[in-house]
Amino acid sequence: MPTVLIPTPLRRLTANQAKVEVAGDTVDVLLHNLEAGYPGIGERLLDADGKIKRFINVFVNEDEIRTLQGADTPLAAGDRVSIVPAMAGGA
Repeated sequence: MPTVLIPTPLRRLTANQAKVEVAGDTVDVLLHNLEAGYPGIGERLLDADGKIKRFINVFVNEDEIRTLQGADTPLAAGDRVSIVPAMAGGA
């Protein structure tokens, strides 16, 4: 099963777990299964159409999914999926 690395601001939705194992053969299926297991996390990651919000970056192992097959990027057991909210700010 892939391992999902949960960013600090979302850990309250995963009982403060930094890593969770979630089934899914694609990133899209995995994110929807993540919501099923941890209600409320999906609304922070997915828009009303169920697509990944534009300010959420998702990596499979070391590769950003936009450079792969997007939400259809296939996953295998042992893959690490990182969720990285975009940062803004500065002066």
